[in-house]
Amino acid sequence: MPHSISPGSAQNDDEMPDAPPVETSTETNVRLEDMFNDDDDDEEFPASGDVKMESPAAKEEPPAPTPSGVDPDIMLAFYQRLFPFRYLFQWLNHGIVPTKDFGNREFALTLQNDAYLRYQSYPTADLFRKDILRMNPSRFEIGPVYSTNPRDRKTLRGGQMKPVSKELVFDIDLTDYDDIRTCCIKANICAKCWAFVTMSIKVIDTALREDFGFEHILWVYSGRRGAHAWVCDPRARNLSDERRRAVAGYLEIIRGGSQSGKKVNIKRPLHPHIVRSLELLKHDFARTTLGDQDTFESAEQGERLLSLLPDKTLNESLRRKWDSSPDRASTSKWADIDSLAKTGKSSTLNPATLRDAKQDIVLEYTYPRLDAEVSKKMIHLLKSPFVIHPGTGRICVPIDPRNAENFDPLSVPTVMSLLAEIDEYDAKHPAGTAEADIPDVEGSAMNGSDIKGSRKVQDYEKTSLKPYIDFFRSFIAGLIKEERAGKRERDDNGATVKADPMEF
Repeated sequence: MPHSISPGSAQNDDEMPDAPPVETSTETNVRLEDMFNDDDDDEEFPASGDVKMESPAAKEEPPAPTPSGVDPDIMLAFYQRLFPFRYLFQWLNHGIVPTKDFGNREFALTLQNDAYLRYQSYPTADLFRKDILRMNPSRFEIGPVYSTNPRDRKTLRGGQMKPVSKELVFDIDLTDYDDIRTCCIKANICAKCWAFVTMSIKVIDTALREDFGFEHILWVYSGRRGAHAWVCDPRARNLSDERRRAVAGYLEIIRGGSQSGKKVNIKRPLHPHIVRSLELLKHDFARTTLGDQDTFESAEQGERLLSLLPDKTLNESLRRKWDSSPDRASTSKWADIDSLAKTGKSSTLNPATLRDAKQDIVLEYTYPRLDAEVSKKMIHLLKSPFVIHPGTGRICVPIDPRNAENFDPLSVPTVMSLLAEIDEYDAKHPAGTAEADIPDVEGSAMNGSDIKGSRKVQDYEKTSLKPYIDFFRSFIAGLIKEERAGKRERDDNGATVKADPMEF
């Protein structure tokens, strides 16, 4: 087939310089507000590079059948032609010139036969790319930066290899909403229940920015039923496990599994974060919980709603009303609470207590349900952006939090659709024609520009993956800009100190 792997699909990709010697010392006990560390001295962020990859060396043994259903040859074609290796390197390296931020980073590879390889590391982007092409994993995960090369762990004494930094990460999975979503269960999703992920992105992203001052937050679709957040600010990457637990605890208010009772128990007066979250979520509760999900329509969920209300007399009145109208919609049942409360039939009903209970219900049915354990430890591994989800074939693409409500997980490109788009583009724009080249407006050597100032169209630019990679590039540019600014500031401060060596 046209998009199958062949020598012709390879590209010239200049090798990057080797990593400098690794420093093993690490600053500890850094205050949250003083955690900006930047040791890079990088060039300006480059323009887009050509991401078509060379064919890997022939394997001695045929690959084992992939349990996911994604053909290994298709997987390899994706890595060769579409995976943004260089941008992933720049993101994790926090610069262009290789440093220990990338060289001491752990990668964990899941091979096609389900073998799991941990503690893989690479000094350069080129070696990373070549090994992925050679191994052709069904997916790979990203771990922390260690104090030394993780490949050397077996030669070191106990305790010598320690995690020193990693992005603060969060995981949202729709299976945690199975007790409140009525449209789908388990791995299945639709637009109605994806709204819960959108709510979570809004609440968590706002809190991380406004309450903690983080700026560089990368949201990524998990490929099936959830989303991941990577907080990439330098001070977030250097948080200790203790402070990661504190951040996770700050954001976590839903406690208990599907069989537990009341899941929200918060003190009054409400914390400003909770007040803001309620304001963000109240319209979602009306639209999604009461409307699209019609969560309380069933008798079972109606009883669940009653169990969360504080007054027995009110509950009995509501139960009689709902029993007489078995198909009563959730919107009507929610309105019934206030209408019956206003009748004054319950002498023990406290209006403030009812208000608090209703606020808790809104939070229980809309507030983010985080897998807090993912966030608490630096050593936790998380699936890389832009890998293929083996079950769906969808690409783990970034989500713009500013436009999260318009993100549709069911329209995310699949590996097969992307390869078909390349074939379609190439058929319409044969090699050697003017349409096969585009102006090199960015002037980057990485673009493979010729002397006429044009370059070949990269494969990802021929596909619906382009806006996602462009967003990723823009995100990286902002991150690297801050890293370089921090480096200059520290250099300036260092020069000031050196000017007066007698001052202690």
